Amino acid sequence: MSKLEKLLEKMGNHKATWTWNDLCSLLVKLGYTQEEGDGSRVKFDNGNALDLINLHKPHPSNEVKAYVIRQVREKLKTGGML
Repeated sequence: MSKLEKLLEKMGNHKATWTWNDLCSLLVKLGYTQEEGDGSRVKFDNGNALDLINLHKPHPSNEVKAYVIRQVREKLKTGGML
């Protein structure tokens, strides 16, 4: 099973915990480019304005909050990537 397949499977698991690096890796593998903004802001763009994902890097820990994962999951579903 490839890293992308494992991450997609993990995205389907609603109880999984995510690190910032795993989330970034998944989005980049799905064709998004990561653009750093001011402070902890990060934009993930795949060329379609409707699929734009704006996030804040988690701090001080590296664990992404569950509500952020839900938002990303919904955005990927509406974009046809899940």
